[in-house]
Amino acid sequence: MHPAAPSDLGELIEAYSNTGQAVLDLGLTCHDDDFARETQCPGWTVQDQISHVVGLEAIFNGAEQPDIEVPDHPWIKSDFGRFVETHVEARRDGEGPAVVAEWQELFPQRVAVLHEMLALDPDEPIETPVGPRRPGDLVSLRTVDIWCHEQDIRQALNRPGNLDSPGAALFSQRLFTALPILAARSGLPVGSTVIVETTGPVQGRGGVRIVERDGKPYGEGLFSGDSYADDAHEGEATTIRLTTEAFTRRGAGRIPTSELRYAVDGDEDLARLLLDAIAVTP
Repeated sequence: MHPAAPSDLGELIEAYSNTGQAVLDLGLTCHDDDFARETQCPGWTVQDQISHVVGLEAIFNGAEQPDIEVPDHPWIKSDFGRFVETHVEARRDGEGPAVVAEWQELFPQRVAVLHEMLALDPDEPIETPVGPRRPGDLVSLRTVDIWCHEQDIRQALNRPGNLDSPGAALFSQRLFTALPILAARSGLPVGSTVIVETTGPVQGRGGVRIVERDGKPYGEGLFSGDSYADDAHEGEATTIRLTTEAFTRRGAGRIPTSELRYAVDGDEDLARLLLDAIAVTP
């Protein structure tokens, strides 16, 4: 994948800082009516997206979970969704600039805390609100989440950008890594091979061959150094080509396959099965 996703903690903190600053810059330049624009997250406006970022990062900074009742919104599908919605609901009646001001104050605090992690053992898990995590894994998790919501805001404001950023590379890497598991659940028939190529700005390539193990479909990753997988004949594979934006928006579950722009060499039905299955966000 090019550019490669950041891997060491210092690079991951820079990636977090990049997308966090982007959210702040977008928020500071919003007009009042911009905050009310709907995004590709059901039920969430631009203001709600920023509220989500602020609320979760406040929790990671030691704040208490808001003690409020969350209505049974139709877009809440799980306990985790209700947990996330709490932070949005707590700020829903407020003004957009006030939520941005919260992030303007909190963001440098979070960056400072993350820099303190540079003194920690990178292999030793630390306690977090989502359970024990190694420092690098935690920063990667938060960067991917914030970058995804940054893209939600950009889509609503029609201000595309940051698709060549470390956050974009991290999100793309997450999708490529998950392809074998997602493909095994997709309904792809045993023996099928599907390759995904992103054409940029982040250029990447990943693939999967479905084999049978213990009577169940198993996704075997291609290009992994495994001799069986690497010997797969690409001429028999179905190849999907799409942009970084299309890949990550589909991977975030924001765009259905039926509305996605992509090209296929091979079996269109196999391509749709995989694309239908690649959403990794709740």
